[in-house]
Amino acid sequence: MNKPAGIKIILKNKRAFFDFLVSEKWEAGISLKGTEVKSLRSGKGQMTESFVTIDSNQEVWVHNLRIPHYEFGNINNHGELRKRKLLLHAKEIKKLKHAIQAKGFSLIPLKLYFKSSLVKLEIGLGKGKQAHDKRQDQAKKDVQRKLQRGQYD
Repeated sequence: MNKPAGIKIILKNKRAFFDFLVSEKWEAGISLKGTEVKSLRSGKGQMTESFVTIDSNQEVWVHNLRIPHYEFGNINNHGELRKRKLLLHAKEIKKLKHAIQAKGFSLIPLKLYFKSSLVKLEIGLGKGKQAHDKRQDQAKKDVQRKLQRGQYD
């Protein structure tokens, strides 16, 4: 009997929404080694300083995605900060590359999760926030928090 395709979130990039205005999101497969998947199953990893690039061969790569060594691994364990290939369709890559070059957007990894038994990475097309944008967002959050608590009448 097949299990439903559940999603189990492994990592979230909390800084992404603080530093960027994310306009669009894509789901990409990620090429991993066996010890990396085992390490992710134990819930370890960090993606706060990671970023995504598109090279001249129309390949998409994620850099600085920290997946620690598998603790029960041997000498064939993976490198923690190696760049990992993302799996996207050619049309999607073309669209992303055009947006990055023409409009000044950046590709940011947002979250890493298991979808059934596959590891997926959600990437977002975002534009960097200025300091005044961050202050406006914080003021909106403060107002919402006070409204929920009933401090504004």
